Amino acid sequence: VSLPSGVLSLKSRPLPQVVRCVKALLPTSRQQTRFRLSPGRGLRHFWRMSGNEPSKFLLSGQPDIVVHLRRSGRAKRYSLRVSQKDGRVTLTLPPRAPLAAGLEFLNERETWIRGHVANQPRFVPCFGQTLPLRGRAVELKRGKGRAPVLQDGSLFVPGEDGQLGRRVEAFLKLGARDALSTACDGYSAQIGREYGRLTLRDVRSRWGSCTTEGNLMFSWRLIMAPPEILNYVAAHEVAHLAEMNHAPAFWEIVRTLDPNFKEHRHWLRENGAQLLQWVFRD
Repeated sequence: VSLPSGVLSLKSRPLPQVVRCVKALLPTSRQQTRFRLSPGRGLRHFWRMSGNEPSKFLLSGQPDIVVHLRRSGRAKRYSLRVSQKDGRVTLTLPPRAPLAAGLEFLNERETWIRGHVANQPRFVPCFGQTLPLRGRAVELKRGKGRAPVLQDGSLFVPGEDGQLGRRVEAFLKLGARDALSTACDGYSAQIGREYGRLTLRDVRSRWGSCTTEGNLMFSWRLIMAPPEILNYVAAHEVAHLAEMNHAPAFWEIVRTLDPNFKEHRHWLRENGAQLLQWVFRD
């Protein structure tokens, strides 16, 4: 077995031996190392080795499925979860459970995983399709020039079909930054608190966050929701500049900034998953 080539063959090794072999080759530091294992049919690829354990697996097949590894101090048994938001597959293990047994658990439930992933709705932008933008459906049409243009209820996007997803994503990010910056500037002025950096990410577990240093992070997909929903998330995170908790005092600040915040929070809980189901790149 040789690491420099980047490939480790597992075709003739039982799964427990494979795991022992992998652990023997792992770096002892916390530095991330990338290599993959090339298995025979039915086995798995390991991906993104960090420390002494992989953080992801690639379930090879049609299609390939990325499985995320998670250790939980509260877990008492192995469990698999397919997120209803974005189809993310997570394998959760107890703190000291053997990785080999976890992989066997994963292998035995491949059919179940593929069935649930196949049932997850996914929307891929294409010309002639409608896309939610600021809470309204806009039609994607072929455009000219160098950048997408929003006009008369349609988004005109230049380029070929293969470029559409990335160009639409870039357009959404620009709109999200402008809208969120405007909202955060107004709300922070209202409560007399300044924020630091404003960062956009494609996060799945939360719509926004505020650090103790006052830096704000938001999902750029909020630009697809109605403006009042985006404004609610901005108000929520700006309120954390004054109250870094969810105590009654925090919610009073949110209420001051957004009197209808409960309605907007409910909308996000009921409809937010639809925003995550759009796939703009492979």
